Amino acid sequence: MNQHMTVEPVPFIDIGAQRRRLGKSIDEAVARVLDHCQFINGPEVTKLEALLAEFSGAKHVVSCASGTDALLMALMAKGIGRGDAVLCPSFTFCATGEAVALTGATPVFVDVDEATFNIDARSLERGISAAKKRGLKPKAVIPVDLFGQSADHDAIGAVAAAEGLFVLDDAAQGFGASYKGRRLGTFGLVTATSFFPAKPLGCFGDGGAIFTDDAELAATLRSIRVHGQGQGSDKYDNVRLGVTGRLDTMQAAILIEKLKIFEDEIAARNKVAERYARGLGNVVTVPRLASGCTSVWAQYTIRLPKGTDRDGFAAALKAQGVPTAIYYPKSMHQQTAYRDFPVADGGLPVSERLSSDVISLPMHAYLDEPAQERIIKAVRGALSA
Repeated sequence: MNQHMTVEPVPFIDIGAQRRRLGKSIDEAVARVLDHCQFINGPEVTKLEALLAEFSGAKHVVSCASGTDALLMALMAKGIGRGDAVLCPSFTFCATGEAVALTGATPVFVDVDEATFNIDARSLERGISAAKKRGLKPKAVIPVDLFGQSADHDAIGAVAAAEGLFVLDDAAQGFGASYKGRRLGTFGLVTATSFFPAKPLGCFGDGGAIFTDDAELAATLRSIRVHGQGQGSDKYDNVRLGVTGRLDTMQAAILIEKLKIFEDEIAARNKVAERYARGLGNVVTVPRLASGCTSVWAQYTIRLPKGTDRDGFAAALKAQGVPTAIYYPKSMHQQTAYRDFPVADGGLPVSERLSSDVISLPMHAYLDEPAQERIIKAVRGALSA
């Protein structure tokens, strides 16, 4: 091959391929909204909530404006605030701890499991003790279903029950995955997810949803979503503090269409993950599914061998037209805005190790075999160079 030929890059996430597959259905869904002009709380919003409830098995679904709003609204609905501690993994996207800090409560960061990247129940116990030593009241834990794989909800639930905490499952990356045969959305008191475009089920803008079996909590969430509006006749008598947290009708219409192909896309993502594991399992540490868990593979995150120059590796792949990303080069407790918050006793060594050696490869439902072979070859080549 001529060295001066430009290599067509592989898309990291191919939203365009999905858009082509859905074809006219998205255009028609958007056109219906443009025709009825109910851009806020249109009929598609209620329909989407019913479809998501059916998909997840949750009794109540409250759609909202983003995954961060989903977390924040759930914490607000439970009255979390100053003096309270909420336990969060440190190796996650910043929204998990950010939502806690926004309520005035204190995020307390705990470590994750080296194999699954998800919250470690033993570190959770140490985090609870660190919170109590500082005079904080531990009220909740936010396990994250990171990169698409469910956290160990039984182990976390047991610690939470023993300590009187409620569980807010952050399924922003994991919606569609299951734990011991049950889909995410019904673990803990409440589950939050995100429909950011890059997510396995994403809209064409920001969006999110909250899942719960608690009818009273769902009613509170619906009030918080619209500035704390009361249920009564006077819509300007706001009964609590709220936010403007609605999902707009256009995004709901788009998600209804995408939900129709979601299971098929999850199956395709799993095929891609299996091909990666076969092609790379002997040269890097590939992600491992815990027993009884499935993943929607929001990201395909590998760990490089000890001593590999990660920046050099990324540059070598980029030269071959293979994009990579690092989730997360700094765990939350290492970030400027969060480094003064408490961490679990014994520190967070696993989160710190992961931040120094993880890198994510292209992953989406439309990654065909030839493109994936190119990625695998580039990874193997960069490591043997």
